[in-house]
Formats: sequence, structure tokens, C-alpha cells
Amino acid sequence: MKVLLTLAAVCFCLCAAEYNESAVIGGCTTCGAAATTNIASACAQYTSWSQSCCQCIAQHESSGNYHACNSNTNGSTDVGLWQINSMNWASCNSGKPPCDIASNLNCAKMVWKWGGDTWTYWSTCSVCGCCNSA
Repeated sequence: MKVLLTLAAVCFCLCAAEYNESAVIGGCTTCGAAATTNIASACAQYTSWSQSCCQCIAQHESSGNYHACNSNTNGSTDVGLWQINSMNWASCNSGKPPCDIASNLNCAKMVWKWGGDTWTYWSTCSVCGCCNSA
């Protein structure tokens, strides 16, 4: 019983990390071990958005780690290069975490479009000066 309580406490501590805009792993392992990619190459797969804004957002959200995972204080989880929130997974990835670059990109494009073709739904948009930018 003591071991289970200790394990539960450790799990709670790991998964209850408060949101940090520059979090790379943030205390959860939904997508597995860290795996980095070239942010410019990932952003270039979609040409309708500003490449500089895309790169800045991805850098601040995940530092190029497409397995980045962050447990938010509201119980939701952000994953991937663009830190797609679990509340969006059903709409953009059949309810599964978008852990690979292609599915995370697809979700990011959808969230970007929901924001009126802007980065307004990313909490890091103000850091990048991209909240109302394509």
C-alpha cells in the first residue's frame, strides 16, 4: 500500500506540471521519448502561413521536439511540435494524440484555420508577435 501511494504521488507530481510556454516535456510521456526535427522544414510543409511565425511558435512551444508533451493544470494535455491540446484531438486526429509530425501538422493547420488563419489560439503567439498574423 505504501508503495502504491508513493507511486501515485510521483505520478501526480510528474503529470501535474503547470503550463509553461517554453515547456519541452512538461512532465508527461504521451508521445514517448524526445525526438527533435528541423522546425523550418516542418513549417515549410504548409505554405499558407507565415514561415517566421510558424517557426517561432514551434520553437517556443516544443523547441523542435515533436514528442513534446505538457500536462496542463486544467487536466488537458498538449503534444507535439505545435503543442496541440487534447480538447482538439477528436476534431483533428480521430481522438488520438497527434504525436508524429504529419498528424501534428494537420492539427496545427486546423487550429490555425479555426483562429481565422492566425496564431491566436497559441499561448505563445504574443511572444512571437503573431497573434493576428497569418
